Amino acid sequence: MKTFTKLRLFALFFLLLILDLHSFSQTLTYPIVDTGVHDFYSNTDVIIAPAVGDPFYGQDATYQGNEPSYTDNGDGTITDNVTGLIWQKDMVSKITYDEAFVKADTMTLGGYADWRVPSIKELYSLMLFTGHVNGMTPIKSFINTDYFIQPLGDTAIGERFIDAQTWSATQYVGVTMNNDAAVFGVNFVDGRIKGYPKLTYSSTVASRVANKMYFRMVRGNSAYGVNSFVNNYDGTVTDNATGLMWQQADDGAARDWEDALSYAENLNLAGYSDWRLPNAKELQSIVDYTRCPDVTNSPAIDPLFATTPINYPDGSAGNYPYFWTSSSHLETSNPYSQGVYIAFGEALGKMNGVIMDVHGAGAQRSDPKTGNSSDYPQYSGPQGDMRVVFNYVRCVRDVSGTTFSNSILDAENDIIVFPNPASSICSVGLGKECDSVQIDVYSNFGVEVMSVSALNSSRVELYIGSLSCGIYYLRITLNDKIVLSKILIKS
Repeated sequence: MKTFTKLRLFALFFLLLILDLHSFSQTLTYPIVDTGVHDFYSNTDVIIAPAVGDPFYGQDATYQGNEPSYTDNGDGTITDNVTGLIWQKDMVSKITYDEAFVKADTMTLGGYADWRVPSIKELYSLMLFTGHVNGMTPIKSFINTDYFIQPLGDTAIGERFIDAQTWSATQYVGVTMNNDAAVFGVNFVDGRIKGYPKLTYSSTVASRVANKMYFRMVRGNSAYGVNSFVNNYDGTVTDNATGLMWQQADDGAARDWEDALSYAENLNLAGYSDWRLPNAKELQSIVDYTRCPDVTNSPAIDPLFATTPINYPDGSAGNYPYFWTSSSHLETSNPYSQGVYIAFGEALGKMNGVIMDVHGAGAQRSDPKTGNSSDYPQYSGPQGDMRVVFNYVRCVRDVSGTTFSNSILDAENDIIVFPNPASSICSVGLGKECDSVQIDVYSNFGVEVMSVSALNSSRVELYIGSLSCGIYYLRITLNDKIVLSKILIKS
């Protein structure tokens, strides 16, 4: 047996051990809140919902997840009913990064004393891509302002209206712009994640002073934002914290937004055909903010994943791509022309003629959805944000397509392994006739000990009398669905 196959089988065994075998619908510690998007967009317009196979099928609104849901507790706090996180409703005023931790430690809002400065993943859970900016009037924030008080920048003192960024506790492990230490924040006014410098120049004292931003404190569900990855050894990685399965390696191809959607919808990988392009919040969930090219010589993602290296614009090696999401970013004079991406390599820009990391690996920005590849990269905005347009793809699917149980495995097929325990023979009842079924049996050490296949069957017999007593694991492949179970063989 090849080493790869052995590893894959061991991963199957390990996965079965750590999952709740009575039901896969266990409580997720890191449920992704949906983006709130229900409208469909082309590269230029709002469109009717595309049908399967149509251009732009598979975008954000095609797949609805955990709809945003909040409760105003009437005491200055807001509960997120999806994540279990409890938030400060009103951020009040800007403070420095150091002051934020003092504030969190001493805050007793709502009668609670366990407030903390949120991580960037906790903070991003509040992001809604129903917001819009610049090209659409009036401005609509990227956070639910029916529940949260979201200020705008004070133009009377020279700020831009978008200068109302909310900082997180997550510091960038690298440096940005002029070797600045940076803190990741979400701009709920213009819909981005960026690394913002901890220090800013003050003309009053003619030196650099601590920068001030807004902070929205949080409490509850301290496991939120913590991934629990499992390598499935079949080209996929499962995150048990979010309930999402990921394409382990990108295919090394850069695409525009429409082609990225099409590629994801047509991907067949590891026996699954229900892959999709992740929305912005799903893709951001797998960013590893402890990593970046400049410090760890890697993309900002767990080493379980494989990411195609790319060159910097000057031709030097060492950077990693931007990755498309299925979400649109409503901005510019044509508000439907931008698609959201996550930078797993450095988020580059050109300042004073020099290309540098301006926002940090793990930033979320947006690109034009299409264009002529020979026209890019381009640079725009105060930090000269680099626009690439032809970005990479990492697909996702819901793990719920694979069901785990010890008896009745699937509501549609009513799969039952019986008797269980068994001694010489057992049956796998499929509930209905299946065109094809294969059952692979693995020992407690992940070694395949039996494989049985059948056509046009509703029941498969397993003759197990020659197997030693103990627990065995079944990988049941029926049509295009995979179901996992276990059986106890007794004497």
